[in-house]
Amino acid sequence: MSEAAQARYRVGGMDCAACATKIDMAVRRMDGVEDVSVSVTAGTMTVRHDGSSDLRAIEKKVTGLGYSVAPLTGKAPVRDRKAGHDHVHENHDHGHEDHDHHDHEARDRSSHEHSHGAEDVPGLHGHDHGPMAGSWWQSKKGRSTILSGFALVVAYVLGHLVPSIASYTFIVAMLVGLVPIARRAIMAALSGTPFSIEMLMTIAAVGAVIIDAGEEAATVVFLFLVGELLEGVAAGKARASIQSLTTLVPKNALLEASGEVKEVPAETLAVGSVILVRPGDRISADGTILSGESAIDEAPVTGESTPVRKGAGETVFAGTVNGDAALRVRVTAAAADNTIARVVKLVEEAQESKAPTERFIDRFSRYYTPGVVVVAALVAVLPPVLIGGAWGEWIYKGLAILLIGCPCALVISTPAAIAASLSAGARRGLLMKGGAVLESLGKVTAVAFDKTGTLTEGKPQVTDIIGYGRTEAQVLSRAAVLEQGSSHPLALAILNRAKANGVPVPPAFELEALPGKGMTGKVGGETLDLLSPPATRERGVLNAEQDQQVAVLNGAGKSVSVLLVDGVAAGLIAMRDEPREDAKSGLATLKASGVRAIMLTGDNKRTAAAVAGDLGIDWRGELLPQDKQRIVGELRREGLFVAKVGDGINDAPALAAADVGIAMGGGTDVALETADAAVLHGRVGDVARMIELSKRTMRNVMQNITMALGLKAVFLGTTIAGITGLWPAILADTGATVLVTMNALRLLQMKT
Repeated sequence: MSEAAQARYRVGGMDCAACATKIDMAVRRMDGVEDVSVSVTAGTMTVRHDGSSDLRAIEKKVTGLGYSVAPLTGKAPVRDRKAGHDHVHENHDHGHEDHDHHDHEARDRSSHEHSHGAEDVPGLHGHDHGPMAGSWWQSKKGRSTILSGFALVVAYVLGHLVPSIASYTFIVAMLVGLVPIARRAIMAALSGTPFSIEMLMTIAAVGAVIIDAGEEAATVVFLFLVGELLEGVAAGKARASIQSLTTLVPKNALLEASGEVKEVPAETLAVGSVILVRPGDRISADGTILSGESAIDEAPVTGESTPVRKGAGETVFAGTVNGDAALRVRVTAAAADNTIARVVKLVEEAQESKAPTERFIDRFSRYYTPGVVVVAALVAVLPPVLIGGAWGEWIYKGLAILLIGCPCALVISTPAAIAASLSAGARRGLLMKGGAVLESLGKVTAVAFDKTGTLTEGKPQVTDIIGYGRTEAQVLSRAAVLEQGSSHPLALAILNRAKANGVPVPPAFELEALPGKGMTGKVGGETLDLLSPPATRERGVLNAEQDQQVAVLNGAGKSVSVLLVDGVAAGLIAMRDEPREDAKSGLATLKASGVRAIMLTGDNKRTAAAVAGDLGIDWRGELLPQDKQRIVGELRREGLFVAKVGDGINDAPALAAADVGIAMGGGTDVALETADAAVLHGRVGDVARMIELSKRTMRNVMQNITMALGLKAVFLGTTIAGITGLWPAILADTGATVLVTMNALRLLQMKT
């Protein structure tokens, strides 16, 4: 992996995609800048540079455009994207670079604009404008809009009382709102964006005054500010949806240190610290339980409806709620790197990467906006020149067309939907690394699943207990006696079942491991052996009927241990890595939606056939990693759009070969960083939900584009016909933008 210099910033004041475009173009033109990614919804900007860039100049450039900017600190390498196949992957493992030399003046200017109610979480604080975190009237744009509205009311009153000065009062009212807009327009033009929404607004307002339509000019400026305010409020909803996760983590923790427990800020917890979590408390850090057993309510993070019972050695996540018993937890991740913080960071970075549709709309708008200016100029000039039309009338219509043609609604149509979907998915444990991945998931026609840990739980469970002259409890108790202290997966399965059933497990004597065969020991005067079937057959203690039972269990893909008491067969215990609880229903959902599913596993064919038979899925067994990669390639050559679902490590070649790689995991680094997408909560049904979310998103995008262009087409016709004028034109643009944004935000209501 190659490393490159990279800086990330929190940017305040962005209302729509046009704002992001202005910032992108301005920064991209600066010396040493290689790439720029700006997310309106996340309120962030990532600048990749060759190390020679003047970062203070970059910050000044952004503040000069009318936005606040503050560096986000932290360090990480920038990783090259995957290569080697025609892939949709956009793995943006964005890193950060510390900046001790940033523009303090810029930070000072922006600091007063932070929402006072925001959580003080590094890199996650909100601003009082752009996507808003506080009350709209407390924001900078809110105050500007209120002031402009007040000036307009005063102008109407004075104009009514003193008609002779009416035109002047409206010009003053217009200037109250237009001056900051015009300033931003000029700065954008100087930075390479001459056809910005602010520039079109400024031309229209000044032109209206010139043709003695000052009242309408003032009204249009006020309506424009109202529209920007509404856009900021609407955009803030998508951002708040994912950032609200940060409020789940408590501010304080009970730290065990030097033999005492003291309350400390959660953000100061170091990896390796031991914390006490009381019943009913929210867990303050990712960690591993050292002692105690309790039901953990993971609904705030995972959406699971029922608490999960966890004990020593098991993992807990920050933000989940401890149930009925005290726990001692060893911290495994610092506050800035816990599961919730990493999810928020990943989604924000994903929102900076653009989907193919969004990139197309961006390219289209570069030609669309200048085209609108040309059309508006032709409408204003040609009729008076060619057919003797009234100059005032046609200039008025040309100005209205300028406002109608503002591309905000069109440009925001895709990123608003993408951002809302990324946020909605993340809150439900469906992580997608960028718009390209989200868009591609809807095209999936085949899903190749790994077996162990993906379709199955990843650990054996006791499935059958058969007693010969003894009860199931007696067989289980004696088997557990021999497995005490063992960490072998099959031994743990027996011990867990004994614990769950509440059977006694007395201490054993003369315990001895029989390599390749099993265990032996003594308890209560009995000699116990727990052996594999081949080792048992060597002793000749199984009769034909018992041997047939072993064969049937083996045929079902189960591992069998035979219990001997004083050399006589006393029972059988069968174990298997069982399918996940929702595996069958999840695969059925995929099939119902027309998506083919296949299981690829390295397990023996007998086990693979048994699990696949239970789930009703096609399968291939006894595969090496390169075999899985080859089969994925074969599916793609058949014309299928393939998603590969695996654990992110053993399946790396196949994940890379697929059109979309999906990691199945419980919030681990592998699940978050390896593939294009991750199903954090280990539910097979979430793969189908992820595909459906993609399809819903693309339908939403098409609806947005239709609304944006449709409204403009209608008002274009009515304006040329003389039915509508300037203020309906700005209402059309603002209305379309708000409609598009609100339609996109419906995606936040994704059902689990």
